[in-house]
Amino acid sequence: MSWSKADNAPDEGATPGFGFNPPGAPVPGIEITDLAMLHRRVSDGSLQRVHRAGFHSLTLITRGSAEHTVDFVACPCRPGTLLWVRPGQVQRFAAPGRMNGTHLLFTPAFPEPTAAANRLADDWSAPSCWQLGTGPDCTAASALLARLHAEYHRPGGASREILRLLLAALLLHIDRLPRHGAHTNPHAGGEVYARFHAELERSYATTRRAEDYADRLGHTVKTLTRACQAATGQSVKQVIDARVALQAQRLLAHTDEPIAFIARRLGFSEPTNFGKFFTRHTGSTPGDFRRDQQSTTVPAPMGAALPGKGS
Repeated sequence: MSWSKADNAPDEGATPGFGFNPPGAPVPGIEITDLAMLHRRVSDGSLQRVHRAGFHSLTLITRGSAEHTVDFVACPCRPGTLLWVRPGQVQRFAAPGRMNGTHLLFTPAFPEPTAAANRLADDWSAPSCWQLGTGPDCTAASALLARLHAEYHRPGGASREILRLLLAALLLHIDRLPRHGAHTNPHAGGEVYARFHAELERSYATTRRAEDYADRLGHTVKTLTRACQAATGQSVKQVIDARVALQAQRLLAHTDEPIAFIARRLGFSEPTNFGKFFTRHTGSTPGDFRRDQQSTTVPAPMGAALPGKGS
């Protein structure tokens, strides 16, 4: 099945990790099905607990309503909601039968290596949820997903090249969807922000000093702050701390590593300093946050799951 507790799942800890292993896939690295089929394949309740996957999943909700949690943010879903969960993000599904929709899965290596696809796939701060409603953006996304579905299930055999091009078109369409709230325009930060963003992904566990990033990139802290404010509305220090806080939440939620070990892993010399940092940025102590996340369950579904459309 496409969601399976497999050896190629990310090695981050003890809670469920899913690898990409679709049954009888006509083209390696991609599958398109629906949520109802997914829930039938993974029926042990793992999807209703915090977990992670080693691949991308894009879902367009077409029926029902519920909440889908991505990186500890509850996304209200209804027809026209588009979800994108990236490798490394943690998520929790609603109970089976609450909603249905087209569910596209692909490995990081599958898309065409376009600049937009690479940027979107690697952007930890990018949106995970869009409310497209019934407007033209939803119509376009639905049409592209329908073409992907038709090609994937083509009786004469699917073409990898066509699937990659259709997926690239879908990702480019998503790239121009409007961003709201904290997700402003990453293009506004220009090359400075793009280079800073890449360096932050490499170094957030070893330094939280804005001066270190400025030195490595050959810019002043003031220049980095201008780029970050243009792209995100936040200062460079706020962006750095947000990335560290997010990784701390992920590790606390889906590993059983001691809190002191997680603190060292994220560059804190003392667990008490990590605790103060985490509480300041999340409003919860590390221990309380872990208990809340690992004890969260979703009620059992009422009634049967929605009928599946995919194979």
